[in-house]
Amino acid sequence: MHFGRVITAMVTPFTKDGKVNYDKAQELALHLLANGSDALVISGTTGESPSLTYDETFRLFTAVKEAVGDKGAIIGGAGSNCTGEIIEHIKAYNKIGLDGYLSVVPYYNKPTQEGIYRHFKALAEVAEAPIMVYNIPGRTGINLLPDTLARMAAIPNIVALKESTGNADQIS
Repeated sequence: MHFGRVITAMVTPFTKDGKVNYDKAQELALHLLANGSDALVISGTTGESPSLTYDETFRLFTAVKEAVGDKGAIIGGAGSNCTGEIIEHIKAYNKIGLDGYLSVVPYYNKPTQEGIYRHFKALAEVAEAPIMVYNIPGRTGINLLPDTLARMAAIPNIVALKESTGNADQIS
């Protein structure tokens, strides 16, 4: 799977009373794809994922995917520190037909490298679209190390990395 060259983390529009504005989300997604984006990350941290309920996220993914069709790839934010919970979410999200998932290294719990590997292996076993792993230790409290990532690369549908350590030596 190739997500493209320009992947935009899309904000989630809200109404004045704090509800998700699904119509504006559809308009924004189409605008971004018409103006240079190849793929969109929906409900990542830029898209307010920590502030959205599961139902809001599911509706948002559905609305954007329906509007976009095949005009660009839709990558859904699907991360949690609770492996079982995010597995259930991914099973439901699979029905939408997303083009990929962005999933953060489990936060707060500070799992071991083996724990990180097992978390992503479990997600990969249920995801029907490729997974982009998101390593942001400043937010999660734990760094995905290169040796663990190399092991994860052998899992067929773990296909990309969003690397946010700020450490060029680590990524090289």
